[in-house]
Amino acid sequence: MTKRSSKPASKNVSVDVQYLTRVEGHGNIVVDVKEGKLAKCEFQVIESPRFFESMLVGRSIWEAQHLTSRICGICACGHSLASIKAGEAALGIKPSEETIMLRKLLLYAEQLDSHILHIYILAAPDLLGVKSIVPLIKTHKPVIEMALRMKRMSDYAGEVLAGRHIHPISYVIGGLTQAPAKEGLEKLYKLMLDSRKDGEETVKIVKKLKFPEFQRPTQYMSLSSEEEYAMYDGDLVVSGRQKTKASDYRKLFTETVLDYSRAKVSAIGGKPYAVGALSRFNNNFDRLHKKAKQVAAELGLKAPCHNPYLNTAAQLVEWVHCLEESIKIMEKILKDGLNEDKVVVASWPKRSQAGKIKYKPNTGAACVEVPRGSLFHEYSIDESGRITQANCVIPTNQNIGNLEQDMRELVPQLVGRKNQEEITLDLEMLARAYDPCISCATHLLDVKFV
Repeated sequence: MTKRSSKPASKNVSVDVQYLTRVEGHGNIVVDVKEGKLAKCEFQVIESPRFFESMLVGRSIWEAQHLTSRICGICACGHSLASIKAGEAALGIKPSEETIMLRKLLLYAEQLDSHILHIYILAAPDLLGVKSIVPLIKTHKPVIEMALRMKRMSDYAGEVLAGRHIHPISYVIGGLTQAPAKEGLEKLYKLMLDSRKDGEETVKIVKKLKFPEFQRPTQYMSLSSEEEYAMYDGDLVVSGRQKTKASDYRKLFTETVLDYSRAKVSAIGGKPYAVGALSRFNNNFDRLHKKAKQVAAELGLKAPCHNPYLNTAAQLVEWVHCLEESIKIMEKILKDGLNEDKVVVASWPKRSQAGKIKYKPNTGAACVEVPRGSLFHEYSIDESGRITQANCVIPTNQNIGNLEQDMRELVPQLVGRKNQEEITLDLEMLARAYDPCISCATHLLDVKFV
């Protein structure tokens, strides 16, 4: 265990975390407290902008999902599915129920993969008092081997379902270019059944970990559906009260630019809000799988939960839910088989046809829940099917304002009670609890030269 400093607490604190570790991308935490009063509190996103929306303009709508899956190596499947849904909305295409079933399975696989990565590799070192996973390889080798085994299962799911997990290739507008092979599905099903035991062991481990105590009620936004724990489709709800169609997301929240960050921030009614596992848990608890509810009870997690540090615990609850729902879908597929006529796209516009097929100019928007929260893609197309406007709203963008507000309320509670080293660690842990994907968040930067 890492010993914390015994230096006395002070009412003057200066925190300057350059390049926060164990998150995706580059971000800084800057806090300045003078005589017990908070003078500055910022989560600075310093990642270079990547201009994905600009890259999409002028490209065929049929190419969008392959380009946007490159936004992220962790949420590649989620970006691809959000892009496909937005493209189908713009083109007026409705996929088959079997296609939607396979998409949900792929989305569950990504949740399984990312959640276990965050729980074991990114968050656990904080809770065990070490700097990274490396020391845990020696002290907790069987646990790390189990974590890697769980991740390999979800990685394999991506390979079987979409050709590969990172930057999937077989899921396209209207369906799939190729149905998953039966042999691969059978092997995946067995791996999922085996993962149940690993999941049970993970619950026992997380149950013993001590999360920081901090409560701040906020607005929690996610997809919600009366039929299921919404991941693939549904309406947008805010703390279980407000319903907005996903395609009308611009009416629900606004995006603004900060002078100290290269990522936009979002607000609902002028106030920050949270997205992600804890938001979905709070809004959709009643529709969790019964085993996931049991895990929540075992972890002492109740909805609504207002401790952002417990987003990690909510991820474990979702991991169990997604595994059980995946097993249910797999059993249906293996029993009934897949009707390839309803899944595989028979015809696909060739490059030589670009500009020759006439389309109705239209705009399509869609949302899916990725590990870090609600992800939006929106495209406008012209008569040639080329994209004239694109917008992607990333979960981390939506969480930044809420993270900063958490820090503003947390810091005064810590000053005078903890020393600067301990305050720095608590703030780093808070940022990591949100599981930020910073490279995704810096997809666009508007610069005006005067």
